[in-house]
Amino acid sequence: MNKRVFQWAALALFVLLIAFSVWKALSARKAQQDALAQASVAKAQTVVELAASDVLKAQVRELSQGLPISGSLKAVNSAVVKARAAGELQGLTVREGDAVKAGQVVAHVESSEYLSRVKQAQEQADAARAQIEIAQRQWDNNKALVDQGFISKTALDTSLNNLHAAQANHKAALAAVELARKTLDDTVLRAPITGVVAQRLAQPGERVAVEARVIEIVDLSRLELEATLSASDSIDVRVGQEAMLQIEGSVKPVAAKVARINPSAQAGSRSVLAYLAIADATGLRQGLFAQGTLGTGRISAVAVPLSAVRTDKPAPYVQVVANDQVAHQAVELGARGEAGKETMVAVKGLPEGTMVIQGNIGPLREGTAVRFTASGPQPAANVPAGARNPSKAPSP
Repeated sequence: MNKRVFQWAALALFVLLIAFSVWKALSARKAQQDALAQASVAKAQTVVELAASDVLKAQVRELSQGLPISGSLKAVNSAVVKARAAGELQGLTVREGDAVKAGQVVAHVESSEYLSRVKQAQEQADAARAQIEIAQRQWDNNKALVDQGFISKTALDTSLNNLHAAQANHKAALAAVELARKTLDDTVLRAPITGVVAQRLAQPGERVAVEARVIEIVDLSRLELEATLSASDSIDVRVGQEAMLQIEGSVKPVAAKVARINPSAQAGSRSVLAYLAIADATGLRQGLFAQGTLGTGRISAVAVPLSAVRTDKPAPYVQVVANDQVAHQAVELGARGEAGKETMVAVKGLPEGTMVIQGNIGPLREGTAVRFTASGPQPAANVPAGARNPSKAPSP
């Protein structure tokens, strides 16, 4: 009897232990579910605080479309002074950086030989002149004798031919004098334009040949950019279009305008050269590298900053504020352009006036609540880009 009671008591104790274990497991699971529910509620209630600088309003903007260009600056007017007579170079005193004026004597070639040639040619011309006088007297005498019937007409014709030959020889001698004087004048080297010496290619005392380069002169008052354009880009370029250039070594941008376009493409590369006149060449130098944007047109469209467009999904989208929550609005990208100093992109599928979150905020989960700071304007305000409290944004 006692043994049976003991067995029933052990069985009851075992059942109680099982029931307690089940109850404890159910309580722990419920507590875990409650904790998860509370965490989900807390997460769902996370609010992202945005400042006025974190958003802007999508609106129709005037976008200036541009073409990137680059190249080196070149002087519109430049000249190379070359020797036009062979000989020893003398009197060359100008060096790189010296200013010269048009017509200024910059050097000369030793001229004693050429001066002697002028004297020789002049003496030959004088001798030819004397031969004219002799032939003239002979013709006058023969004409008188023919009139008196003492000589034949043939002798008169011969004397006339001799006179014509002497006159021709005299003219040839005079031409030789002019040529010798021209060569003598060529020994003096003058600057053809007003400008600055860029290179000195010969030294005093050096014997130079005809067409030898002596100095190079550039006129820095007028500079231009020689830009190389592809065949497709050159179609939209017109004379008069304006550009803003950043010159190597210069802090401020420089305005330029298309002055000329080469009518022929370059052989091989098929590129087209465009020449942009620099508006203000003060302080600039030939050969400096320049790059910038050439304005080729303007369009009006609903646009947002290019940085606000996100591409971490299959289709590009922007983060917008709708009903005080973050929403992802898919957009179709159009032409890019400049509005002020910011790069903008035209978008389709985004109504005008939509509040767009700036790109520097980072990715926000769709449906996240949004609250604006008290010091900021209403969400409809159109403000520039900036960052505010990015640490409050939950991970996507």
